[in-house]
Amino acid sequence: MRFLANFLIFSGLVILLIVFFPVLKQEITYRSEKFAGIEYSLTVDTPLSDNKVRQIIPLDTEFGIIIPKINVNAKIFPNIDFYNEKEYLPVLKKGVGHAKGTGFPGEGKSIFLFAHSTDNFFNFHQYNAIFYLIGKLEKDDEVDIYYQKKLFKYFVLEKFVVSPEISETYLKPQNGEVLILQTCYPPGTTLKRLIVIAGRGID
Repeated sequence: MRFLANFLIFSGLVILLIVFFPVLKQEITYRSEKFAGIEYSLTVDTPLSDNKVRQIIPLDTEFGIIIPKINVNAKIFPNIDFYNEKEYLPVLKKGVGHAKGTGFPGEGKSIFLFAHSTDNFFNFHQYNAIFYLIGKLEKDDEVDIYYQKKLFKYFVLEKFVVSPEISETYLKPQNGEVLILQTCYPPGTTLKRLIVIAGRGID
C-alpha cells in the first residue's frame, strides 16, 4: 500500500509538472533574465552592441505584437469571433486573436487582443504562453503593434483582474484609441480575466 501511495503521489507531481511546464518555463526565464539584467529591444535597423540587450526581430509586420519587457513576439490573427470556441481555439495555439468588431491601429478605435490560456484546466498546456506574463507589465511599459508594416506604439495605463462577464464589456468601443490585452487568470484556469489597457504613444 505504501508503494502504491508513493507511486500515486509521484505520478501526480509528474503530471502537475507537465501540465504547468509552460507557466513555469515563462516565469523562470523571466526571473533569471531580470536577475541577469537582460533586456529586450525592438531595433530592426542596426545591431545592438550591449550584450545585455537582446534584439527582437518582428515575427509579423502585417499584424503582430511585441512587448519588449516580457519578450513577447507573436502574430495577431484579425477578426476572430471572441464567442466562438471553434474559431478562436485553433488560432490561439498559433498566436494572438484580434476580436472581431474592434478597431485596428490608426483607426482611432479601441483594439481588443486576447490569448486565452485554455478551454479547460486539463489541456491548457496545449495553448500558447504568449500572454502568461502580461501581469508583469506596469504603467508606461511599452507595447508595440505592427499593422500593415507600420509600427504603432502603446504604453500601459492600467491593469486589473475582473470576472469573465465584466471583461466582455471591453469589447465595446472605448474612449479613443486604446489597446486592450486580455488573458485568463490565474494561468491554467478560466476563473477570471486579466486586462491590460494601453494608450497610444506619439508617432
